[in-house]
Amino acid sequence: MAVPVRGAKDMLAGMSPTLIDGDFAFCSTDDPGLAARAKTHAIGWFREVEGVSLILPLSEAAALGFDCAAPMRQITLSVYSALDGVGLTAAVAAELAEHDIPCNMVAAFHHDHVFVPRHLAEQARHLLLALQGRAAAT
Repeated sequence: MAVPVRGAKDMLAGMSPTLIDGDFAFCSTDDPGLAARAKTHAIGWFREVEGVSLILPLSEAAALGFDCAAPMRQITLSVYSALDGVGLTAAVAAELAEHDIPCNMVAAFHHDHVFVPRHLAEQARHLLLALQGRAAAT
């Protein structure tokens, strides 16, 4: 197993943002039956007070009747970032915000994932590659 990276500069320098194929929808339901059906297709889910939030492939979200008006693309930051690492999420979100690109960050065990509107995904990836390059150069 790889050793997790903790320092902000090292996480940024090694993030290697990769655009994942496919479109995704962020969805929520308080219907337990729908949540159970949707979870089998979800790439992520979280239980909240209001219901279950899910990240679903767009086609599955549509088939289950969820609102799909805001399709997202996933950019995976390939660095193995430590769960107690500080600065990666903030730097990524700030870089994208500076260019008016909204993002939803999902931190998983091995990697962080950035979800951005589909039509801004390539621009976001290029901005993150430039951020990586600046971090690596210092």
